[in-house]
Amino acid sequence: MTAAGDPAALGQLLRSRRERLVPADVGLPADSFGGRRRRAAGLRREEVALLANLSTTYYTFLEQGRPVRPSAQVLDALAAALRMSAAERRYLHVLAYGPAVDTGPAAAAPPERLDPAVADLVQRLEPFPTLVKGRRWDVLAANPAARELFADWAAPPAAERNLVRWMFTTNRAREVYLEWEPEARAMLGRFRLSAARHPDDPDIRALIAELQRDSEHVRDWWPRHDVAAIGGSGSKKLRHPRLGPVEYSHVVLQVADQPDQTLVTYSPATGR
Repeated sequence: MTAAGDPAALGQLLRSRRERLVPADVGLPADSFGGRRRRAAGLRREEVALLANLSTTYYTFLEQGRPVRPSAQVLDALAAALRMSAAERRYLHVLAYGPAVDTGPAAAAPPERLDPAVADLVQRLEPFPTLVKGRRWDVLAANPAARELFADWAAPPAAERNLVRWMFTTNRAREVYLEWEPEARAMLGRFRLSAARHPDDPDIRALIAELQRDSEHVRDWWPRHDVAAIGGSGSKKLRHPRLGPVEYSHVVLQVADQPDQTLVTYSPATGR
C-alpha cells in the first residue's frame, strides 16, 4: 500500500460489488454470454467489462490487483457499471490514486492538536452533547453532556479514546444506540472512507488491526469494503442514562483549518 493507491483493495472492491449484482440489475439478459451456466452469484467479469466499455483482460487485471493505473474516466465507467453510490465512487478514486495530497513516506503523524477556540466552543454548547473527533476518530474534546450520554472520554488513556473502538468493543455502545447494528455498520463505513485518505498512517493501520482482532463484527464487515459518506445532519435514537430513549438531531461540522477534524453536536429532536 502506498500513497499512490492500493491496487489490491481496489480489486477487492470491484469484485465485491460485481458479486452483489445480477444481470437484471444492470439491464442485461440472464444469458448475455451464450447461456453459459453461472457457477457463482453475481455478474461475470465479461459483463462488467461490457458495461464499462473495457476489455475483459484489462478489467480482470484491475480485479486481480495488478499495478495498472486506470484513468478517471475508466473509474467513473466502472462506478456506473457497478451501480456505486457517491461514497463508493470517492472510495474507488482514493484506492486508485491515493489521498489527494501525498503525505510522503509512512510515518507516525504528529499528535493532533485541537484549536483552543474549538475546544471552547464544545464547552459552550453545553447542555447539548458535543464532541470533536480527529483523523483516527479519536475523541479530542467532549463536553459534560456528551460524556454523560456516551462515555467519560477523559477517563481512559488518550490512545483508547476512540469512537470506533468504543462502538465495537464496549457494552455501553449497545446500550446507548437503540439501533446498534445499522449504526455500527454506518460508522464503520464512514471510518473506512476516512481512513482511506491515510493509507500509510501506521496509527490508523494499527487501529484497524486491533478492531479486527477484538470485534467479530469488524472481522465480518471489513472485507466487504462498505463505505458511507459523512452527512451534515441527521437523527439517531439513543438511550440517555437519565432520560431514557431519546431521538436526537445531530449536526456535523468540519473544522476549517483541520479537515480531518469534525465537530458533532446533538439536540433532542422535539417537534419532528
